[in-house]
Parts: sequence; structure tokens; C-alpha cells
Amino acid sequence: MWVFDATPLIYLAKAERLALLNDLEERRLIPELVYKEVVSTGIEEGYPDARRIERLVDDEVFDTVSVSETDIYKRLRTNDRLSRADASVLSCAKRRNGTAVMDETYSRDVASTEGIDTRGTAYLVLLLMKRGALDPEAARETIDAMLNAGWYCAPDVYAGVLRKLDSFDGSS
Repeated sequence: MWVFDATPLIYLAKAERLALLNDLEERRLIPELVYKEVVSTGIEEGYPDARRIERLVDDEVFDTVSVSETDIYKRLRTNDRLSRADASVLSCAKRRNGTAVMDETYSRDVASTEGIDTRGTAYLVLLLMKRGALDPEAARETIDAMLNAGWYCAPDVYAGVLRKLDSFDGSS
């Protein structure tokens, strides 16, 4: 099960590649606080990518879920560097034994400390390629489209992604 933070949703939507996540076999969850931040606020502020996300929730590609105030949620909320939405993603992933999909280093470091599995957007693109939902060229175009839309990817991570794409392309 995948529990999505705002950044992967926003940049896959901006790159018009969000529908690719429909090819993930596992359940895809968006905590209500993330939905409010990305979709409700995004629509109010006129972001077209917010409508793309809303449509996929309406089409049941994603399920929105409430996150109860568990002990881990309360503990995470004491961290001033984590937003309420980040805390909800992490506590939801922990409670449901899922994987938090987030790109921010600090949030991923907190998740590691709490024993919560995380993956980033680039990982999902590579996973979809490995499972045959994307060929290497489409995977590269997806990563590049996200970068062109403003998604941040550390240079060493980007180089690693390109190496994986090239090695996969060479093995086919």
C-alpha cells in the first residue's frame, strides 16, 4: 500500500503523468490533510494539476483516508519541522504498514527514525518501468517532465536514475 504526500502528486500531475499510478497494483491512499492541501486549496488557487488529482480520486485511482490522532501522529506533530500533512502521511503509513511516498529528505529521515518505509517519486517511475507499465524512454520522459515542471531531484539521485534507465534499456 502506498500513502502519498503532496509533492509526488503535484509533480506527476504537473507533468501530466499522474494516471500512471493507476498501474500500481497496490492500494493508493491520500490522507485527508494532503487532499485538502493539494486539491481543495489547489483548486481555490487555480492550479490545473489539482483538478487532475481530484479526477483520479473521483475515479477511485486513489482513496482518501482520515488519519486518527494516534500516539505516533501526536508525537510527530510535536516536530515543528513536519507539517500536519507530513505527520498524517507518516502515521498513516505506519498504522497501515504501508510505504510513505515522499521526496523531502527531512521527512524521510524522520520516517527512518520511526521505522516507516518510504520511497520517492523517482522510485515509483522506475518500479512502473520494471513492471512493464513504462518503457525506459517513457520513464526518462516522465522524470524530465517533472523536472521541467519544477520538481527537485538531487544531481546524484538523477544520475542514479539515469544509470538505472540505461541499464534497463540495455538489458531488453
